[in-house]
Amino acid sequence: MHDVDVLAHPHTGRPFDSPVVPGTGWPGDPATPQTPVAVDATQVVALSARAPSIPELNAMISVCRACPRLVTWREEVAELKRRAFADQPYWGRPVPSFGSERPRLLIVGLAPAAHGANRTGRMFTGDRSGDQLYAALYRAGLVNQPTSVDAADGLRANGIRIVAPVRCAPPANAPTPEERDNCWPWLAAEWGLVSEHVRAIVALGGFAWQIALRLPGVAQGPKPRFGHGVVAQLQSGVRLLGCYHPSQQNMFTGKLTPAMLDDVFTDAKRLAGIK
Repeated sequence: MHDVDVLAHPHTGRPFDSPVVPGTGWPGDPATPQTPVAVDATQVVALSARAPSIPELNAMISVCRACPRLVTWREEVAELKRRAFADQPYWGRPVPSFGSERPRLLIVGLAPAAHGANRTGRMFTGDRSGDQLYAALYRAGLVNQPTSVDAADGLRANGIRIVAPVRCAPPANAPTPEERDNCWPWLAAEWGLVSEHVRAIVALGGFAWQIALRLPGVAQGPKPRFGHGVVAQLQSGVRLLGCYHPSQQNMFTGKLTPAMLDDVFTDAKRLAGIK
């Protein structure tokens, strides 16, 4: 990195490289310079299997370099930036999950957006999808504020955790099957650390629905079909709720509306037993 790449964080004013170097003080950065780095799929399997806690798992996820195409893309985006954010540093690393370490409700997304979570370092933060999602979560009483703009904005979760099956921003929003498989052990390990607390899962889209059904011990036998508003009682006792993804396209076309989001998260909060 060169000095010319060092820019001030939009909230804290502290200077950072793009991508952010682990352990340099980025808000919420779980990693240190000593955090072990997975450089291939075999190491993802090994490191994820030995993670003893959510903070340590988050740290290892946030420095993973197992998928060369995704590493190149996320870091290139972080260096080139979008014009609207040219004066900001970009996280440019894998994005760990956000929320409670003992969640009653798990929310499954897809992958970070190139100029959203890849820029801010927090799930669904800094893009239009996140604007819609966090506003709905706030209306349901599942977060403490209606906006999520950066990792230092004071957002706190109420009994929820937001996860994704792919942790790096992919080109054209489309990870390859191999990249999805490489990343899967991180989510499987995370599920192992939180599953005893989870009572309900919201899947944001059909792909997230399939991912939720793959979580260890969640479902056996015939798999329920995805649909917006569908509530499936799984053999494990967990309720799985389907929700269209709050993408800009879905919201713009009216396929998904704020009222539809509110219905899903009101149900999810009740089924999860969150006060």
